[in-house]
Amino acid sequence: MEDAEYALMDAAEDGMWWYRAVHARLLETLAARPGIASLPLLDAGCGTGGFLRRLAESSPRPAFGLDYNPRAAARAGAKSGQPVTAGTVNDLPFPDASFGAAVSVDVLSHAGADQERALAELHRVLAPGATLVLNLPAYEWMFSAHDVRVHNARRYTARRAAALLRAAGFADVTTRYWNGFLLPLMILQRKVLARGDNHASDVGDFPPWLDRLLHGVCEIERRTALPLPAGGSVLLAANRP
Repeated sequence: MEDAEYALMDAAEDGMWWYRAVHARLLETLAARPGIASLPLLDAGCGTGGFLRRLAESSPRPAFGLDYNPRAAARAGAKSGQPVTAGTVNDLPFPDASFGAAVSVDVLSHAGADQERALAELHRVLAPGATLVLNLPAYEWMFSAHDVRVHNARRYTARRAAALLRAAGFADVTTRYWNGFLLPLMILQRKVLARGDNHASDVGDFPPWLDRLLHGVCEIERRTALPLPAGGSVLLAANRP
């Protein structure tokens, strides 16, 4: 991503409704499928460190971060207090079987990510029995100015993403759409109100009342745990055999 988008992320990720919602889902998934708890966790594509800080606050489990942008990696280390390396998911700078779990949020979708190679690298650095948790943007037809701004090159269906994981050697793959209750508003925003190529990304400050409302809707969806047929994102979990 461009430095300007990293700056927006750095300012927004501790408070903006979407980040709080996705962080809650990641922590919930890791609690249900911790992988090998005696080995550290990898946040592959950690951005400016918001989720790494959540991990440090919620669990004694050691965690490592990696981001392509050296300035973002440095900020992530300072924000989270965890070790962070500058590098690419296409060639992870870690030994084989180093981690008991790995998380990657909206990274395989990036233009700079080779999704097959990145999944092969994640498979390599995970120990047998470890867990992989991915969040990915949903639906190619939802591609918008937001994706251009954050350098997304692709979006996914749950079926397509699961097939990629299985082809990379992962097993016990589960998929779940989320942000389904708000999907109609996302369609309105991205395909009607902000359909111009020069529109800004969706990352930024929201009026407090609106931020609380959007987060509340996401929390209702999460706590009801209903399997949704559609959503703005796909959350996947799998194991390395």
